[in-house]
This record gives sequence, C-alpha cells and structure tokens, in this order.
Amino acid sequence: MNQTITLDEPVVYRIEIQGHLDQRWSETFGMTIVVENNDPPVSSLTGEVDQAALHGVLRKIYSIGLPLISVKCTGLS
Repeated sequence: MNQTITLDEPVVYRIEIQGHLDQRWSETFGMTIVVENNDPPVSSLTGEVDQAALHGVLRKIYSIGLPLISVKCTGLS
C-alpha cells in the first residue's frame, strides 16, 4: 500500500550528519540524537516533523557547519 507524503503532515525522518552532536542539541532540533563513534563520528537525528520543520532542521545543521550525510523518510505517522 502506497501512502502519500504531504507538505503539512508529520513524517518520521532520520538525518545523518558527520560530527558529534551531544544530547543538548536534542531540544533545539526537536529530534532524538544518537552518536556512532566512528572515525569521524556520525550523529543520527530521528523525529517526526512536517516539511517546513524538516527544512528548518536542515538549515540549523548547515548553520553550525556539520556536513550532511543523508536524509531518509522512515515512516508515515
């Protein structure tokens, strides 16, 4: 069964970035953060957001200078 993603409905996303984001950033991004201590470390942010909030999260990641690895829709709410 295919479900459609809309601009205003929340969807669960997983965003991976290069670098270490500690838990203090979780509230800022409104997402759960898990860090894999690879070399270099990779931080995964997971949470349910709509398209506008997703773009806001991506802008924040860019503004703090952490390289984006991937963005994946992991499920519809």
